[in-house]
Amino acid sequence: MIAANPKQVEQYRAGKKTMLGFFVGQVMKASKGQANPQLVNEVVTKKLESSSS
Repeated sequence: MIAANPKQVEQYRAGKKTMLGFFVGQVMKASKGQANPQLVNEVVTKKLESSSS
């Protein structure tokens, strides 16, 4: 999800932390609501904070 949405990653890194909800939503949609939202939130946050484009 992160690699497929570079503009949203840039917005997040520019300080728009609400973009985290976008990524969590994309994962939830892809998993048809089966993923644990809290766990998804933690994993996505770590990926966004550590990955570099």
